Amino acid sequence: MFAIRVTPLILAVALFMEQMDSTVIATSLPAIAADIGTEPIALKLALTAYFVALAIFIPISGWMADRYGAKNIFRLAILVFMLGSLACSFSYSLETFVISRFFQGIGSSMMTPVGRLLLVRSTPRNELVNAMAWLTMPALLGPVTGPLIGGFLTTYLSWHWIFWINIPIGIAGIILAGIFLKVPKERNPRPIDFVGFVLAAIAFSGLVFGLSVMSLPALPIIYGYLTLAVGVTSGALYLLHAKRTKYPLLDPALLRHRLFRTSITAASLFRIGVGAVPFLLPLMLQLGFGLSPFQSGAITFISAVGALASKAIAQSVYRRFGFPQALGWASLLGGLLIAAQGFFTPDTWVPLMMSVLLVGGVLRSVFFTGSNALGYADITDEEASQATAIVAVAQQLSVALGVAVAGGLLEISTRLHGGALQLGDFQTAFIVVGLLSAAAGVIYFRLPADAGSLVSGHRVPSLAKE
Repeated sequence: MFAIRVTPLILAVALFMEQMDSTVIATSLPAIAADIGTEPIALKLALTAYFVALAIFIPISGWMADRYGAKNIFRLAILVFMLGSLACSFSYSLETFVISRFFQGIGSSMMTPVGRLLLVRSTPRNELVNAMAWLTMPALLGPVTGPLIGGFLTTYLSWHWIFWINIPIGIAGIILAGIFLKVPKERNPRPIDFVGFVLAAIAFSGLVFGLSVMSLPALPIIYGYLTLAVGVTSGALYLLHAKRTKYPLLDPALLRHRLFRTSITAASLFRIGVGAVPFLLPLMLQLGFGLSPFQSGAITFISAVGALASKAIAQSVYRRFGFPQALGWASLLGGLLIAAQGFFTPDTWVPLMMSVLLVGGVLRSVFFTGSNALGYADITDEEASQATAIVAVAQQLSVALGVAVAGGLLEISTRLHGGALQLGDFQTAFIVVGLLSAAAGVIYFRLPADAGSLVSGHRVPSLAKE
């Protein structure tokens, strides 16, 4: 019971800081942009720099954990993230803010994957859904408090102070991990695939940066096409390299596992909409509706309340309905509720908006708890570090793609009418990304009814009779 509850709560410190940080920044983007003399959309470059750092260093997180000890890397990653937060708080221009976010992303690239690795290795598969729920429950306090705290500090004090929130939390995480974290048996590290690391770093960072620049008005679009082409080429070279290498950095052979492959594919599609919402919604409420950052945060925080409340029912939902049905309906309905945000107007009743966000938060949380557990249903302990790194890369690439798609849709829409951002531009973006997320449901519905039943505890009637 200790491993199922206490260990996830300690590891959740990393997720708490990461989620708090992302929601605070999303709420404060307009104020930060105005203070450092740039446009809110151009400030997306800072978000992209964070994702680029994740794309470069996440692939090596599993090897680092095996080589230097997962507990040591986890604590070091928290420290680096804290230093990056301090650098962000003292940024005075777009360039310094972008560099600070990149450094912060280096810490995050190790925090979450290594934390999840520690949990997977220390938890029996039949308890994984419950452990994942405990892992993400404290982390969801970040989105609950982030919009309110970030909006309050930005409106009544200064955006610079929002990054200091991570400091006491990080210190507590380092101390608690050092005292209470039970380290599973360490693995013998595989030889480092240096060539694979270089190719993967160029591939993932090229994809993330290229997608962003293609929708970023602050840079010529040719840079986006060039970096995207470099990323795709490097990715193809990496796949060729991985087939000829005994110990590839990220082994594509793991995709032979159907449940792991399905979880990666469908969850990535769903995250396009989820990644776009923290970028789109605060901007729409502030620029389209004319609300202050605090008023915007007071509305958006409700989705995280729904996500937090859903943790009490996640285990029973998957035990009752199984992974295919529960994940299929959660992604389908969750995507449609993202699209529904495109129909919000300044005259929309606020309780109605909050109800849509609340239910969407419940569905999103149920989805990710189950999707994270399903991905490890057919993965062995020896493959866990590789699988964790692949999952983390896919997560960040899909979130970055969501931000890039949202920014691109806003840019295309404004160019079509030849003016500044309008409410209709946000509405179009919400509908498109929401439908993309809803499409993930089709993938899950195609799974066998008993897929991942050893993890979910779901019993299919025909199998029960046997």
